[in-house]
Amino acid sequence: MTLILSNDDVEKLLTMPDCIEALEEAYLELAEGRGITRQRSDCVTPTTYSENAVYGLKSMDGVVPKLGVSAIRINSDIITNPLVGNTHRRVKVPAAPNDRYVGLVLLFSTHNGEPLAIFPDGVLQRIRVGATNGLGIKYMARANAETIGIMGSGWQAETQLVAACTVRDIKAIRCFSPNRENREAFSARMSELLGIKVTPVEQPEDAIAGADIVMCGTNSIDPIFFKKWIEPGVHLSSIKKPEIEPDAIRAADKVAVHTHDTAPMLIVAKGAKFQENKKEAGWNAANALDFKAFPTLPDLIAGRVTGRDSDEQVTCFLNNLGLGYQFAAAGSVIYRRAREQGVGHELPTDWFTETVHP
Repeated sequence: MTLILSNDDVEKLLTMPDCIEALEEAYLELAEGRGITRQRSDCVTPTTYSENAVYGLKSMDGVVPKLGVSAIRINSDIITNPLVGNTHRRVKVPAAPNDRYVGLVLLFSTHNGEPLAIFPDGVLQRIRVGATNGLGIKYMARANAETIGIMGSGWQAETQLVAACTVRDIKAIRCFSPNRENREAFSARMSELLGIKVTPVEQPEDAIAGADIVMCGTNSIDPIFFKKWIEPGVHLSSIKKPEIEPDAIRAADKVAVHTHDTAPMLIVAKGAKFQENKKEAGWNAANALDFKAFPTLPDLIAGRVTGRDSDEQVTCFLNNLGLGYQFAAAGSVIYRRAREQGVGHELPTDWFTETVHP
């Protein structure tokens, strides 16, 4: 039987410590060549939804033989790039029937090829982004780091803080977001969730000054952190390539990236108004940097390089591109827990397999 799970199921089954542990183990397999991942692919076209939007079909996949699973993540999106303040943002529109988004994870067995589970990607995708940056903090931030300045107050920013507090003993957090109402609501919610005071502030400098860890957790496709804000000993953390300006990355003593792939395989149809493909923004940000010269997170975890050699060094982790491999690793935990706890709905596997040779 093939298991069908919901986002609510995933949220109950996968904790942040679980995801961090699963990814850490899987990255060791990746570093040793026993796990494999494919570069993300984005096909972008015009859409009848709006002349200011585009349609995007995204896929990414990976295989973790040690865990006996493979996964593919597929998104069918309506995407806009509105200007908010001085930066362009990446905003997906819930345009499917009943105002919903479309993102699925298909989990397969490497033992016999069968489809094990199908579930939405939403909850898992932000947990795995948080866990990835949490691993960056674990291997690169000062061991005594206890203060965070975060830029962002949205969906991704929540799990960024949860992950950071999982790997470090954090005592104080300051949050900047350009929308006062959003940052105040976010700070109140996260203070209760984490049991740590999260203070909303008026300017980005107010969040960053004196922080041991600076986290960027936004949907901006333009830089939001700049070299002039760097202080000795700080760890910089970004969930996407454009958030930290190239000069700030160059100024860091140690830089690590999630993957050497600098952008998805991006195929844009004629007529698609896609801000993320403009010069020096989105996926074209920081192209002057040689990303292949930086060690990867699997390199850090495997001990091939050190993330920090002194408390005075400035370190930087760029979660520059997601991996389908993450959905296989974390998906294996979700599937195992679901089977153990009897969570989800079973459908006949024959519905998803065939007798005709493909």
